[in-house]
Amino acid sequence: MANNPISPHLQVYRPQLTSVLSISHRISGVFLAIGTVMILYWLVAASLGPAAYAEAKRCLAALPTQILLFGWTFAFFYHLCNGIRHLLWDSGRGFELETAYKSGYAAIGGAVALTLLTWLCVLTQGGGA
Repeated sequence: MANNPISPHLQVYRPQLTSVLSISHRISGVFLAIGTVMILYWLVAASLGPAAYAEAKRCLAALPTQILLFGWTFAFFYHLCNGIRHLLWDSGRGFELETAYKSGYAAIGGAVALTLLTWLCVLTQGGGA
């Protein structure tokens, strides 16, 4: 094989907010799909009766699971906020570099705020699962 030049790769470019947010959006989508299995487990356990639900509640209340659920919640809100950002782009707005950066920071800030607000409500209403 000849030593032909290859296309520039991720290693060549310096990460920018827009590229990091784009990659993060895809990763959050995968994390949402995987994390949904935990929510499905909880729903199925609830449908199977009190004993199964009590076991699911015990499993979901464990610290490692709570950390995963916190991450899942952030992924959910990040994907939502960034998806709204993409909808605005689909309408032809927000492509200016300054606006793209502002909307990116707004998506991150919105996801953090909504995640913290959700978990504050969860923890003050009985401690989670």
